[in-house]
Amino acid sequence: MTAPSAPQRPVTVSTFTQRFSSTPLGARLARHLALAQLHTWGIPHGTPPSDAATIVGELTANAVTHGRVPGRDFELRLTHTPGALLRIEVSDTRGERRPPGPADLAPTPPSLDETGRGLFLVDALADRWEVLDRVSRGVALPGKTVRAELDLRSA
Repeated sequence: MTAPSAPQRPVTVSTFTQRFSSTPLGARLARHLALAQLHTWGIPHGTPPSDAATIVGELTANAVTHGRVPGRDFELRLTHTPGALLRIEVSDTRGERRPPGPADLAPTPPSLDETGRGLFLVDALADRWEVLDRVSRGVALPGKTVRAELDLRSA
């Protein structure tokens, strides 16, 4: 006979999902709304978990620069498990142009180029990140999703 275990407290997972126009203004709006959502979830600006806003900025800028298909939006999804995890997902509809994954990044960013450092920032700030095929409700869709995660237990 096993000893009775203490009842587990319920875990509330909060999600924010929004589509934005694939324009620089859409990427900027996504970053601002992400900051507002983090504040709503009790993640104050200036703390390590608020680095998620920088990750959102980089991934959404990549989505409108490299993943843009005219007339199609990109999607931002934030998932927050209090005290455990913050997940950032940015999906676009261009599948044939995939960014390098974490294992494929060069050892150092290009030093003189004006672009090409975004994924290095994501790699430095996120605990994990990956590039996935775009899927919605179990159905494969054209495009890709870049997912980054921040562990809140260590923050």
